[in-house]
Amino acid sequence: MDRSNDDAPALRLRLTRISYITGAISLFEFQAPDGGNLPAFTAGAHIGIELGPALSRQYSLVNAQDERHRYVVGVKREALGRGGSIFMHDKLRVGALYNVMAPRNNFALAESAEETVFFAGGIGITPIYCMVQRLEALGRAWRLHFAAQTREQAAFIGELQRYGGRVHVHIDTEADGKFLDLPSLVRNVPNHAHLYCCGPKPMLAAFEAAAAGRPAGHVHVEYFAAKTEAAADGGFVVELARGGREFQIPPGRTILEVLLESHVAVQNSCQQGICGMCETRIFSGRADHRDSFLTDDERAANEVMMVCCSGSLTERLVLDL
Repeated sequence: MDRSNDDAPALRLRLTRISYITGAISLFEFQAPDGGNLPAFTAGAHIGIELGPALSRQYSLVNAQDERHRYVVGVKREALGRGGSIFMHDKLRVGALYNVMAPRNNFALAESAEETVFFAGGIGITPIYCMVQRLEALGRAWRLHFAAQTREQAAFIGELQRYGGRVHVHIDTEADGKFLDLPSLVRNVPNHAHLYCCGPKPMLAAFEAAAAGRPAGHVHVEYFAAKTEAAADGGFVVELARGGREFQIPPGRTILEVLLESHVAVQNSCQQGICGMCETRIFSGRADHRDSFLTDDERAANEVMMVCCSGSLTERLVLDL
């Protein structure tokens, strides 16, 4: 998990191109106004884009990591989403400047793996397409199983099919509505391989169940939406070690909501425990971890928490704020 850019200030970048690759999916390209190089990134990374005073979203980078002059993200228009994708499609304008968070990588590629097998669902192809380009550049062995409900929802399908038999495309509507057979596919992958999956929550749940028991560190998932509900039981106190203030967290509210309403500056973006932007050190107390960002070992260590979605298992939490 790459946290090297955690404290980097936002970049002021120009939106230089919008490319419509399907009716529902577009590519957005950002460059420095002076045309200079941007902070480096690695395959699987994402950037955060400030879309308004209270609207910031993260999107996976799809272009090759050796392209230092631009960041390209793929965004699917989600009518039932949280507003970010609609704003991107309807409001962003080529030529305008936007605040962009430097790349972070919670879904890093094991470049030295003997074999890599990817499973992507719908817009979940975005970080994996970047990974495919990287492994191709390195001459590493890889395979991809790419599922989508319709071809309209299958971004980069033409580019990927040039790799021939290494790419298996499954379109639900062309398979009598049947889903990709993840249990069978995962079962046939050798234990030495690294497996990566990104897609809708049902697909990720099926993948994790199928991959249970495989070698530790060889199974990698990327969530675009919260895996579990945010902790909202309340009934505990949050003490700010640096600010010297205390806040009662009532039922139905998250720590982040209470702090922001009290004008406490807390870096945040996704508000779902996915991006890691609100990671905060714990001085005392035990968090009720609900994020999809930290590893199991990091949650057990209880040294940091995501205040956007996690709560407290103790009556008081003392945080490094």
